[in-house]
Amino acid sequence: MNKPLTQDELKTLVGQAALQYVQPGSIVGVGTGSTVDKFIDALAASDRAIAGAVSSSVRSTERMRALGIRILEAADVASLPVYIDGADEIDHQGHMIKGGGAALTREKIVADLAERFVCIADESKLVQTLGKFPLPVEVIPMAAAQIARRFAALGAVATLREGVVTDNGGHILDVRGLAISDPQGFEADVNQWPGVVTVGVFARNRASVCLLGTGEGVKTLSF
Repeated sequence: MNKPLTQDELKTLVGQAALQYVQPGSIVGVGTGSTVDKFIDALAASDRAIAGAVSSSVRSTERMRALGIRILEAADVASLPVYIDGADEIDHQGHMIKGGGAALTREKIVADLAERFVCIADESKLVQTLGKFPLPVEVIPMAAAQIARRFAALGAVATLREGVVTDNGGHILDVRGLAISDPQGFEADVNQWPGVVTVGVFARNRASVCLLGTGEGVKTLSF
């Protein structure tokens, strides 16, 4: 019997598979996280010469620069053909929870520039209903307690992610006890709470494709 692939090997597979969505000579939106690191490495090692990348985090920027990939600012780009990023959860409609790496706000900004969001993930991230993974919410620090109380009123528990300050100077609340049956409505509602910078539900900027690493190889889901 073949030995099952490790989660790290699955991430490598989907990172490499994402190269097929990169157009030579284009500017690519690049997300953040361990799966995206695999994509960055694959991109740098490939023969696909791109014009540059717009990065969603300091972490990804530093990795790409070290590998010789040109970085452009989001302000200098009107649109992107593709944004490639991972997810903490993704449902069967392409809605996602993101923000485990605390880069959700910049990820959503870059995703909004893109014509297509390609999600790269291993099969453990595919769910029927979003919410089992603690929902990250970036908040203005002075509003953290107030926002936690609003989640408590919904029957959820929001805890401050200790020692974490985002690239924007915000704090992260991780919210447990949710079952998000209406991702679009939930995202629109929570984003309007005073003090919320971004909620980690990606419904408006949902994935159009998910490259899912499975024991049988990479499975492509289109939404």
